[in-house]
Amino acid sequence: MFGRTVGGRLRLDTLGKLRWLAVGGQTAAVLVVSGAFDIALPLLACLVVIAVSAALNVVLRLTFPLTTRLDSDRAAMLLAFDILQLAALLSLTGGLQNPFALLFLAPVLISATALPPPQTTLLGLLAFCCASLLIPFHLPLPWPDGSFELPKLYLLGVWVAVTLSLVFISTYAWRVAEENRQMSEALAATELVLAREQHISALDGLAAAAAHELGTPLATIRLVARELERSMPDEGPMKDDIVLLREQVDRCRDILRKLTSLHEEGAPHAQMALSTLIEEVAAPHREFGVEIAIVARGSDAAEPVVLRNPAILYGLGNLVENAVDFARAKVWIDAGWTADQVAVTITDDGPGFSPEVLARLGDPYLTTRGPRSGEDRERPGLGLGVFIAKTLLERTGGRVEFENGATGAVVRVVWPRTSFEDGRDQG
Repeated sequence: MFGRTVGGRLRLDTLGKLRWLAVGGQTAAVLVVSGAFDIALPLLACLVVIAVSAALNVVLRLTFPLTTRLDSDRAAMLLAFDILQLAALLSLTGGLQNPFALLFLAPVLISATALPPPQTTLLGLLAFCCASLLIPFHLPLPWPDGSFELPKLYLLGVWVAVTLSLVFISTYAWRVAEENRQMSEALAATELVLAREQHISALDGLAAAAAHELGTPLATIRLVARELERSMPDEGPMKDDIVLLREQVDRCRDILRKLTSLHEEGAPHAQMALSTLIEEVAAPHREFGVEIAIVARGSDAAEPVVLRNPAILYGLGNLVENAVDFARAKVWIDAGWTADQVAVTITDDGPGFSPEVLARLGDPYLTTRGPRSGEDRERPGLGLGVFIAKTLLERTGGRVEFENGATGAVVRVVWPRTSFEDGRDQG
């Protein structure tokens, strides 16, 4: 029954431990009330209901390993059993007059934090139905001086309180858990993007190392080929083959020379001026029919020089890509610096940020910025990409600000100059 559950959020062992806790608490409550307070409970029936829950735990423990993970449907089934078991126990001990009726919240709360909304909704409805049926169908609440019945109006108030608690607390717990899940997934995506950029930078270094290592044997092959070419007669098939060999060796040397020069210009630890960095960020986005104007200016201080940083390159690149996506015709990138700070401002002539989106920019999985034009009107806009860009830039010491300007959207990234020139991930 529970064999195909790998990949679920809840472990069978977790629910089992919670159920053992419930079994121990229920047993202690029943025995203390019956023995210490001398209240006439239907003790045997209560212990049978508790024993059924304990028996289920034993069967699951003997049948499945502790590491078994439950999918949402099977986890919901076990939580539904807990609700029904609690309802049966409460029906024997006064129904909603029993203060332990609030324990209906526990299974629904667990579901809200770990299961999808449909399963949580069904469990909430089940708890609601059980609480409603306990109003007419329950044994009287036993007291030392005889049975005691609370006023109907009070029972109605308890029922309303349980119902509202089920709705409010489960919704609140689900919302908090969902935001945490989205944040965790978005941060995982951020780490994957950064790892990819670092891997690409590492490949640059490997290519350069290979170029240097292969240079010596290729030079030897070229020298031998030239000597053979000189020693061969001017006519004959061997002469042509040796000439072809020398030409191909020269071609390999040219390829390796290009790899070496590319590495020297863009190595993982190469330094680049701010204006060079902005040009590299903008270059991949110049072929989409949108003009990109770059202005780099600063105070009397020298232009900042930064170590090549995948986080900065990817973060700024994503923001420029988004501006090009929404721009009508032009994007402006203004890079400025002083002795104390470095700022990059990206402006487009698009529709700008809508008010509801502007308040939530930087949250993961926000999917719309504002109306687009033409064929891109229905395509999702901001979202995980902006979250990743914002996270990466903030990890390098930057502060990312979003606003609407006179022409469209404005995104500003500001670093303390020391953090920018240090160029290291500070997260």
